[in-house]
Amino acid sequence: MTFRLSPYSRPWAALFALGVLLLPQTAQAQKYRTAAGLRLGKNNYGLTVQQKILDKTTLEGLALVGSREVSATVLAERHFGILGPSLNYYFGAGGHLGTHKDNGGFGGLDALAGVEYKVAFTPIVLSLDFKPTVEFNSEDWARFPTAFSVRYIFIKEKNTGLFDGLFGDGKSKKKEKTKTKSNSRPGLFDF
Repeated sequence: MTFRLSPYSRPWAALFALGVLLLPQTAQAQKYRTAAGLRLGKNNYGLTVQQKILDKTTLEGLALVGSREVSATVLAERHFGILGPSLNYYFGAGGHLGTHKDNGGFGGLDALAGVEYKVAFTPIVLSLDFKPTVEFNSEDWARFPTAFSVRYIFIKEKNTGLFDGLFGDGKSKKKEKTKTKSNSRPGLFDF
């Protein structure tokens, strides 16, 4: 099976493909290590805690309360920066256990896709996500909730300047400049 693009859409498709390939590599994800806050959905609300465990990987725990149920969820998430570390999109998966007032215990598997924004000059992270679930031992076999979260950053990521990750680390540039200046003669416009 082959896909054919019209001559007018080829440049746009190439530009889009190039952007998709370069974007995750140039941007650095997530400006914090530990954050906690509130999660608000249509049918439930609760607490959310995130802990960064690897460079772009986070574990998130959710404790949620609905009108007739209580549940706990653990998710592993992979974060990708969009034009710098303040705006991220993320994907993840995990599982949950809970109890329903009428039906008793239940469990399930979760997927997650979302977007988060670290508000400039504040320790606040805002996120919006979509978390479809498959339920076991429940009347609902699948759910498709969305939720909004507000988190407070307890532990920041070190060395997160305004342009870090977008233009590289300033320390390595300083070392390169000192090496080149000491090994070469100054030019006409070197001050």
